[in-house]
Amino acid sequence: MADAKPTEFSAGGVVVRGDQVVVIVPTRRAANGAKVLALPKGHVDPGETPLQAAGREIREEAGVDATPRGDALGAVNYWYMRKGKRIAKQVDFWLFDYVGGDVADHDHEVERAEWMPLSEAATALTYDGEREMVARALSRISSDG
Repeated sequence: MADAKPTEFSAGGVVVRGDQVVVIVPTRRAANGAKVLALPKGHVDPGETPLQAAGREIREEAGVDATPRGDALGAVNYWYMRKGKRIAKQVDFWLFDYVGGDVADHDHEVERAEWMPLSEAATALTYDGEREMVARALSRISSDG
């Protein structure tokens, strides 16, 4: 997507508890109608930093509270279609440590939230960019000791 600047920005998190990560199945389906296995993420609201938005989206979509660990993991850039128009989007991700809460306490935008082994999520998530964020989280966790 180097040929265009993103026009939409979102933020999300890789929330870890031991060797597990929170994943969600949003109620919104993929373009082909398939269910999506994803990380919690969403739009940055006015007056909010991307990191604050990531924490809020984690609470809303995954039902858990978490604290950030270090700098951003990176950004995922992609295109999607809305009303026949191509939209360039960037989602910034951070690594978070689970603090509390229950994955059953997610909002209406999510069909299901659950804990999954990090190693499984690195291959099971629907989108390449999110699988890469989990792989980066695994790398950071192993280098942190």
